[in-house]
Amino acid sequence: MKKLFKLAGLVALAGVIASCSNVKTTANYQVIPLPQEITTTVGQEFTLSNGVKIVYPAGNEMMQRNAEYLAQFLKESTGNTYAVVADGQSKGNISLQIDANQEKPEGYKLTVNNDGVMISGGSAAGVFYGIQTLRKSIPVVANSTPVLSAVEIVDYPRFDYRGTHLDVGRHYFTMDELKKYIDMMALHNMNTLHWHLTEDQGWRLEIKKYPLLTEIGAKRSETVIGRNSGEYDGKPYDGFYTQEQAKEIVAYAADRYITVIPEIDLPGHMQAALAAYPNLGCTGGPYEVWRQWGVSDDVLCAGNDTVLTFIDDVLTEVMEIFPHEYIHIGGDECPKVRWTTCEKCQARIKELGIKGDSKHSKEEYLQSYIINHAEKFLNKNGRQIIGWDEILEGGLAPNATVMSWRGEAGGIEAARQGHDVIMTPNTYLYFDYYQSNDTENEPLAIGGYLPLERVYSYEPMPKSLNEEEQKRIVGVQANHWTEYIPTYSQLEYMALPRWAALSDIQWSSADSKNYKGFLNRLPQLVDVYAQQNYNYAKHVFDVSTNFVSNPTTGTVDIYMETIDGAPIYYTLDGTEPTVNSQVADSVIVIDDNCIVKAVAIRPTGNSRVFTEKVLFSKSTNKPIVANQPINKQYMFNGASTLVDGLKGDGNYKTGRWIAFFRNDMDVTIDLQQSTEISSVAISTIAEKGDWVFDTRGITIEVSDNGVDFTKVASEQYPAMTEKDRNGIYDHKLTFTPVATRFVRVIALSEQSIPAWHGGKGKNGFLFVDEITIN
Repeated sequence: MKKLFKLAGLVALAGVIASCSNVKTTANYQVIPLPQEITTTVGQEFTLSNGVKIVYPAGNEMMQRNAEYLAQFLKESTGNTYAVVADGQSKGNISLQIDANQEKPEGYKLTVNNDGVMISGGSAAGVFYGIQTLRKSIPVVANSTPVLSAVEIVDYPRFDYRGTHLDVGRHYFTMDELKKYIDMMALHNMNTLHWHLTEDQGWRLEIKKYPLLTEIGAKRSETVIGRNSGEYDGKPYDGFYTQEQAKEIVAYAADRYITVIPEIDLPGHMQAALAAYPNLGCTGGPYEVWRQWGVSDDVLCAGNDTVLTFIDDVLTEVMEIFPHEYIHIGGDECPKVRWTTCEKCQARIKELGIKGDSKHSKEEYLQSYIINHAEKFLNKNGRQIIGWDEILEGGLAPNATVMSWRGEAGGIEAARQGHDVIMTPNTYLYFDYYQSNDTENEPLAIGGYLPLERVYSYEPMPKSLNEEEQKRIVGVQANHWTEYIPTYSQLEYMALPRWAALSDIQWSSADSKNYKGFLNRLPQLVDVYAQQNYNYAKHVFDVSTNFVSNPTTGTVDIYMETIDGAPIYYTLDGTEPTVNSQVADSVIVIDDNCIVKAVAIRPTGNSRVFTEKVLFSKSTNKPIVANQPINKQYMFNGASTLVDGLKGDGNYKTGRWIAFFRNDMDVTIDLQQSTEISSVAISTIAEKGDWVFDTRGITIEVSDNGVDFTKVASEQYPAMTEKDRNGIYDHKLTFTPVATRFVRVIALSEQSIPAWHGGKGKNGFLFVDEITIN
C-alpha cells in the first residue's frame, strides 16, 4: 500500500522523478503486460551498478540495436550509463542471446541470479520484449542503482497480431508524432500499426501516378466545428506523407519489431479522391474534400472501368512502399445512394447478373465486385487483404482477414467461414470514445463510453466458437478515429492508460486477468508515462463511485474508493470538499435531494472533484417492470435505471440511459401504496447521426390494481427534422391530481426514420432516463 501511495503521488505531480544520490531501488516484475510465468528465488540478487555491461552477439545488427535500446531505457529510468559491448562475458553483466529452441519467435526467457541477467529470445523480437519487461520492472528514480531479485520469467504473447489503428485522414500527424506513437506501441508490446491513410476528409499518401490526390485531395478548405454543427472554422487544413516519408515510418517501426499495414479505404470514404479526380465518381462532380464528419454519399463508381484501373494503380504503388503481406482495403460504410441511380453502376449490375435478395440489395452485392477485384489484384501480386467486417457480404477468398468492428458478430461469422479474424469491436476497443462519464470536463469526443475497467473486461475469444474456430481469432486491435482528436497530445490522452489494459488483453493469458491486480500493476507503468512526458489520462486515480438503489429502504447508497486507499472527503450540499469535510470511510446513505461532491486528498496533490446530483421523487427506487423489451445492447442496469434518482448527461452510452429499438418504452411503476400524483416527467436524448431520436409521444395511465388502467394524460410529437438539435429533451405531462398505486408510462419510439436521414424508413433508437413522478 505504501508503494502504491508513493506512485500515485508521482502521478499527481505528472512527470516529476524522485532525485536522490545513489539510492538503491528494487525491481518489481509485476509489469504490464503480465508475463506468463514468474518464478522467484529467495536470497539471490543482482545489482545493476555502473560497471555492468550489456553484451550482445557480435555481427548481429538487430541484437546490437536491442542492446542500445536497453542502455537508453536504463539511462532514462536511472540516470546511469551502461556500456554496450559485443561478445563480452556474460557473468556480471546483462547478456542478450538468441535461443533457437524457443518455440515462439516472440517469446523470451529473462533470468536473474547472482551472476547477472540473461535475456534469451526465439528471435531478436523476443529479446526486445524481454528488454521491455526488464525496463518496466525497474523503478523510475534518477541517480539510482536498481537491485534485481533472482527470477526466471518465461513469457510469450497470447496473440500474434497486437495492433493499434491510427486515422490520419481526418487529422494529420507529423513524422515526429508518428514515431512517438510507435515508441508508445513498443512500450506496450504491440507489433502492428494499422495506418488509415485515406478518408472523405483527406488523402494523406503520395501516389506518383495521381499527383492531384495530394495536391488537391490532401487539402480541405475548412473544418466543421463540433459535431457537424453547420459552423466552420474558416481555416485551411492539409498535410500528407511522401512515399519516402512513409518508407521512413515503415523502417522506424521495423526497428522496433512493428509491422505497418496501410489502409486505402474503398469504395466508400473516397470523396477526397473524387475531389482530385471527379471522373471516378458516379455524378462527375464537382466534389470538394469533405469539410464535415461522417460518411459521404459520394463513392467510387462501381460501373466505371477507369475506377478499376485507379484501384490497381494505387495498390501497385502502395505495395512498393509497404513490404508486409497484408494490405487493408477498408470496405466499410459505403453508401449505395449514388449507385441506385447511376447508369454505369446499373449496367454493371445487369452485366454481372447480380440480383438482390432478402439479405442484401443488388447494390450491396455490387460492392463485393469491387472488393473482389482489389483482392484478386493483390493476390496476383503475392499479397493478401484485410478488410472491415462488411467485406463478408458477397464472398471472399480463403486468405482474406476480417476485422470485426461492429461488435463481435462479424468476427464470429468470419471465423466460422474459415477466415482469420482480428477483433476490434467498437463496444470495447474504440478509443475515440469517452473514457469518463464526466463529459463536460473531457475533450470533445465522438460519444460512447469506454472507461478503463470496461476495456480491461474484454475477452476476445467468443465462447460461441468451437476450439478449431477459435484458432481463427489471430489478434486484437484498438482503433483511434480522429474526427475529434485534432492534436497529438489529445491522441496520447485518449490512448493512455487504456493501452495498458489493451496490452494485457493482447499479450497475457486469459486466466491471469484480474482488474484489481491490473490496477496494482498500473502505477509502475504510469511512472514510465510520466518520465516520457506522455499526456496520459488520470481518471484511474480519481474517486471511484458506485451508486446503488436500495428499494428496501428507499435510499440511494453510495460506495467510494480509490486505487491506492487515499482518504476521500465529501459533501452533500454542493460545496467543495476539503480535509475538514466528512470522510467517506463507509457507505453513504442518501434519502433526499442532494449534490454529492468528493475528492481524494493526497500529500502530493488532490484528485479531480467528483460531482453527482441525486434527485428524489415519488417514483425513486420504486419497483418497476418493462412491459416491452429493453434493447439488449443498451440495457445496462435494466428498467431500474429509470427510477434510480440519477439523471443521464449528454452521452447516451454511460449506463444512465436505457434504449428501446423496434418497440416502444412501456413500463409500470408500483408506488407501493395509494399516492396522489399530478405530473410525470421523462427525459430522452437525441443523436440523429447515430439513429437516436426523440420520442413521438407519451401516454400516462394509472391503476389501483395493476391490471385495469385509465389514461390521465397523453401528448404526441412530430418527427424530428434535420435542423432539430441533438441533446437532451425533457418532457413533462401534468394532469388533475389523482390518487393511485400503479403508474404506466408509454413513450413511442421512432418507427420510421424521416426521409431526410440516411436511415430513412428504418427504426430509430429511443433512449430514456429518469421518470420523475410528483
